[in-house]
Formats: sequence, structure tokens, C-alpha cells
Amino acid sequence: MVKGLYTAYTGMLNEQHRMDVLTNNLANADTNGFKKEGATSQSFDAILAYKIKDSSEGYQLAKRIGYNHPGVKIGEGYTDFSQGPMKNTGNTFDLALTDKGFFAVEFTNKSGESSVKYTRDGNFTLTQEGNLVTQDGDAVLDTNGSPVKLDPLKKSEINTSGQIIQDGRVVATLQVTDFEDYNYLKRYGENYFEPVDGAEETDAAAQVYSGYLETSNISVVTEMVNMITVSRAYESNQKVITTYDSTLDIAANQLGRI
Repeated sequence: MVKGLYTAYTGMLNEQHRMDVLTNNLANADTNGFKKEGATSQSFDAILAYKIKDSSEGYQLAKRIGYNHPGVKIGEGYTDFSQGPMKNTGNTFDLALTDKGFFAVEFTNKSGESSVKYTRDGNFTLTQEGNLVTQDGDAVLDTNGSPVKLDPLKKSEINTSGQIIQDGRVVATLQVTDFEDYNYLKRYGENYFEPVDGAEETDAAAQVYSGYLETSNISVVTEMVNMITVSRAYESNQKVITTYDSTLDIAANQLGRI
């Protein structure tokens, strides 16, 4: 009976985790290039075989199977990399990718350490010094891995190959990178991704469209419906705990009198 309480408790934790993911998606519904996240769950029988031989806590410290509970286990999170809708802005340095691929930017953390990050957010701007940067001030990189430097006094055009043209001459080509397996990409902040060990770069098939921005691939209506579903599942687990509590109260306080 007490195991039933714990099973319902794990269900509540799982639904709370799903709600956190959904609310984060909704908070970024207007974030350019944002890719929605999702949460998975694992049942007891799905992880039973792994727990029998689980040595993650040390060879001599693996928990016995009897310590497990038949509740739900929070699974792995995932990112939906599907294409988001495009909107026309008319701004030359607003860029969108039509297929798989990422813009490369040079990110500098608070410690002054620089690293290359990848993003679908092409909301770039040209500084007075002629540096092409993100809205956070991170430099956009060209195919040579160098920050893009332009003449701010000259008119710029950007073709679908990512070439930036000034006075009829190509002065820089934007770096557009893709990866063989997106499972080797880790989210960094809201809109950046960074490769982890095992990531393999490949040529991107995407074309660059100037004057457009890719919006978030989140459907607000779908996320709201999912939130209602999660809320009802959470309430169901609450009712289970309330029922078990009433049953335990009878067993402990009323049956004992008889």
C-alpha cells in the first residue's frame, strides 16, 4: 500500500518536470530560431533490466532490485529541430536558413574565454565599427572562422550562398555548419548549441535568405493543450495519494479499535 503512495508521488514529480519544460517553451514562443524541447518518461519495466545490473553507484554498492518501485522515471529530454516559420523583416542583416544548418558565432563567457557556438537565430546587426554581431554582441564567423568585418558606410547584399557583397565584390562568406547527428549537440542558453565529443560536422544544405527571420517552431495552442493534459495527470496522482491516505487512516485508527 505504501508503495502505491510512492508510485503516485513519482508520477507527480514527472508531471512537474513536464510542466517546467512546457512553460520554458511558451516563454520562448517569440524567441527567433528557438527549438522547442520535450520530456520523456520511462516505466518500471522499461528500466528493470538495467537496474538489475546497475553498477553506477559502485561495484559493491549497486542497489538490490527490491529497493526499486513501480513508479514512473523521468527520462531524457530532447530538442525538436524542425524548421520554424519565416517572417519578412526587410532588414539586410536579418538572416534565415531554409534547411538544416547553423550559423557559427564566437561566444565569450564572463571569464573572457571564447568558443564557437551554433545558432539558428539570424537576428544580426552591424556595429559602427563594421562588425557583424548577434543581439548579445557575439561575433558572427565567416568560412575561415574569423569574425565578419564589413565597411559600415557601404551598402551590403547577401545572396543565398551566404556571400556578403559590397561594391560588387564578395567581402565575406558566412559560415553555415551542419552536423551528422544532432544527438551530439548540447543546448547552451536559450538559442545556442555546442557540439560534444562525437559530433561530426558536415556541409549544410541550407540556403541563406536575407531580410527574413526564422521564428520559434513552437505551437502555442499545442503547448497550452499539453499543459492542460499535464495538469489533469498531476491532479489524478494527487487524488490517488488522498485515497491512500484515507485508507491508511482507517487501517491505523479505526481497525485498531476493533
